[in-house]
Amino acid sequence: MTATELAGRTALVTGGASGIGRATAELLAARGALVTVLDLDPSTVTGPLLARRADVTDDTEVRTAVAAAVEEMGGLDILVNNAGIGAQGTVEDNDDTQWQRVLDVNVLGIVRTSRAALPHLRARAGGAIVNTCSIAATAGLPQRALYSASKGAVLSLTLAMAADHVREGVRVNCVNPGTVDTPWVGRLLDAAPDPAAERAALQARQPTGRLVTAAEVAAAIAYLASPAAGATTGTALAVDGGMQGLRLRPEGNA
Repeated sequence: MTATELAGRTALVTGGASGIGRATAELLAARGALVTVLDLDPSTVTGPLLARRADVTDDTEVRTAVAAAVEEMGGLDILVNNAGIGAQGTVEDNDDTQWQRVLDVNVLGIVRTSRAALPHLRARAGGAIVNTCSIAATAGLPQRALYSASKGAVLSLTLAMAADHVREGVRVNCVNPGTVDTPWVGRLLDAAPDPAAERAALQARQPTGRLVTAAEVAAAIAYLASPAAGATTGTALAVDGGMQGLRLRPEGNA
């Protein structure tokens, strides 16, 4: 892709003030798009990015922020549904309030932002939606029951949306990252009894032997949002260091 690949296009990125969202917003802008970040705290977002506060659990706030951003940018071509929160524990460990909170952000957040954005995408004769999903949607991970359930829903929602809107010219895909070296993962590591050992364990479960970078996930999102992916819809693109598909023998064995 070139620096002008997305010239003349406009994009919204939820949860775009840090981590994968920030890397994605900056990459889309670097490739020529006019980008607005929607985030609970957009105070750290600087030019050329535009920014607005939006809580994806508040439908009125989402609709207002999307409408204002679209008016400011002059239309909408790309929506990146990246806002999300994590959760740890087995099915016994999270109470109903935690379940409702994570599903509200990770699943209904996508619903709210997408339904606010779709009329604007249709007005431009189509567009692209990219949802941030997870390896947790397709692989059983320990201590991630609630988080995995939310991301499994995101994967199914992506496929259903792709079917619903393909004839309107709106493509819908998702990326499935492995463990990404983001501030959120950093906080989890800091809270572990042995942060170095926990990091080593997370690195070891990915065949590449390292964590995924936010920039690598952003590159996948930018591709799916671009004209180069014009024939791609209803797809989950794994960016997981081979975690989903590879089964390596232990080192030293032929």
